[in-house]
Amino acid sequence: MTRLRLILLAAGGSAALLLGAFTFQYFGYPPCKLCLWQRWPHAVAILLGLLAVAFPGIAPIALLGAIAALTTGGIGVYHTGVERGWWEGPNTCTSGSIGGLSSSELLDKIMNAPLIRCDDVAWQLMGLSMASWNALISFGLAAIWVVAWRARA
Repeated sequence: MTRLRLILLAAGGSAALLLGAFTFQYFGYPPCKLCLWQRWPHAVAILLGLLAVAFPGIAPIALLGAIAALTTGGIGVYHTGVERGWWEGPNTCTSGSIGGLSSSELLDKIMNAPLIRCDDVAWQLMGLSMASWNALISFGLAAIWVVAWRARA
């Protein structure tokens, strides 16, 4: 298989995982902070795949794709550890702008904001959470990226 085909396979895998994440979100599984962190490297991998189409002879694109896949896989392992109580997760959260809100509006906004915990497993298949599946599949995608990096153009 040529480098470009392997890159497209790996980038397509990231696109499928990202589409799956958005589908779960659409059907009532809002992402936690760590879930969102796992999405960014997939977006980078997809962009690298598009870049490889435009510049097919550049082998380091595949190496960067492997790094992106390993990054999201690593975050998935970390998230899995948080879900299983092996270690603490992040204790910070983010919020939108509060400028111009009265104290009662701000309190209303806080009280109505959904609390999505990183240590709760929202969905699982065969005993593995979405974070665990992301890690496993992402490490497989990283292997494809590495094969693409080493392949002939």
